[in-house]
Amino acid sequence: MVSNDGKSSRFLARFLAWALPHSLLGQLSVVMVLGVLVTQLVGGLIWSAQLRSKAVTETTIEAQHLGHSAASAIRYFKSLPANYRPIMISQLREMGGTRFFVNTNNGPVKMQVIADNSLANIAAASALKALKEDLPFLSDFRLAFVQPEDLLVSDDGLKVSDLPDSWVQHILLIQPNPAPVLVIQTQLEPGKWLYLATLMPNPYFLESDSPLAPHRLILQGMSLAAILLLSILVVRWTTRPLAALSDAAEAFGKGETVPELPATGSREFIKTARAFSAMRERIKRYLEDRERLFVSISHDLRTPITRLKLRTELLDDDALRAEFHEDLDELDMMVKGALQSVKDSDIHENRTEVRLDALIERMIRDARMAGHDVAFVESGLTVMAKPLALKRAIGNLFDNAIFYGKKVEIAVSRSNNDAQGTDNIEIQIRDHGPGVPEEAFDTLFQPYLRLEHGRDQNAGGMGLGLGIARNIVQAHGGELLLANHPEGGLLATIVLPRT
Repeated sequence: MVSNDGKSSRFLARFLAWALPHSLLGQLSVVMVLGVLVTQLVGGLIWSAQLRSKAVTETTIEAQHLGHSAASAIRYFKSLPANYRPIMISQLREMGGTRFFVNTNNGPVKMQVIADNSLANIAAASALKALKEDLPFLSDFRLAFVQPEDLLVSDDGLKVSDLPDSWVQHILLIQPNPAPVLVIQTQLEPGKWLYLATLMPNPYFLESDSPLAPHRLILQGMSLAAILLLSILVVRWTTRPLAALSDAAEAFGKGETVPELPATGSREFIKTARAFSAMRERIKRYLEDRERLFVSISHDLRTPITRLKLRTELLDDDALRAEFHEDLDELDMMVKGALQSVKDSDIHENRTEVRLDALIERMIRDARMAGHDVAFVESGLTVMAKPLALKRAIGNLFDNAIFYGKKVEIAVSRSNNDAQGTDNIEIQIRDHGPGVPEEAFDTLFQPYLRLEHGRDQNAGGMGLGLGIARNIVQAHGGELLLANHPEGGLLATIVLPRT
């Protein structure tokens, strides 16, 4: 029974395999970008918490001082006779020099409170507390923050925008960037209400705890863009030599000339490039030594084999002479096969554009003349390959299909792998024979292998030649796939990169 943790881990692994890019550059870029974003997010949250704490502390202190100042103004106006208050208010408006806009009304003025805001609530609560401490004999206070465009200054509906600019321009911020106004109303006597309107010491205190303020967003965006750009450039600089190393390894595997890797970049890459160059030289020396060895062996063995063939002609016993000839022919074929297994998998020829239809038509023309049933439909496709080597690989598979099957079908098609971004050519050769036992698939690429059910049909053969065919296909950067066809027979598929 699989636990939920196991299922979640497998699901996460599959999701990451699907979501993450397949290239090292893409993967490192995603990791770097996510790392920067997470860091920015965590840093932003910490910064926001600190801003919030600082804003709350400053707002509380400022509101308390403002409450004490308002209490002094209220105490002063309460001490004046009721008929003197309008005169004093008129003088204050003419002279200026006060932080409060003052008015008297017969009742409380209706206030359109700004949307619920925690800092505004804290400021109002702190100011109210200071008022109650300084004016315990007054019990009815009404405090609220109002936007200037919604601010009423009298109980008859007069707005602050209807007042002369000289009355409020040094007290309230109406233009061009309005700031919220704190309105304090209290009842001095029955039917006599005092109206005070003022700004906080920091008029725009409601924005002080917001990390989403425009200037902060611009600063964070510029910082994030700079970090991401530098991260991607560093990742690209780091992975570019690895791409060059990958291209060099692929080209070397196909037998192409590989330029020397530049000894630049990080210390780890320089060491890897030097190790790759040394390995390439050792492999080249090994292949050259192996080829020279097999050429020498072939040359040395052909002479005694030829002498033995001449001597067998002197034998009087025809049956014995035939057996000797058969053994010597088989020995000669073994020598040639061994040499070809070394040389033919790495034929020294240039890659060129090969028209597959023409190559396959020439191959199957003789088979049709010999009475074999071969089905092939032209595809019009081409592939960049070594012509002789590719012909030998396809020929080995085609010969096996003729020997072991009653009918042969050849199909050439083009396939795209969007996930890996590859454009491939598939050459499928199917025979209508008995197929291959499942337990024999692991041994099909061994040299000189012949299946039991094919010994009678191909008694003089030297084997299937699948090892040579696979080596040629792999040298082209492709793959040879073998499988039993659902309707019978063996299906051999050569997958080659189109370019």
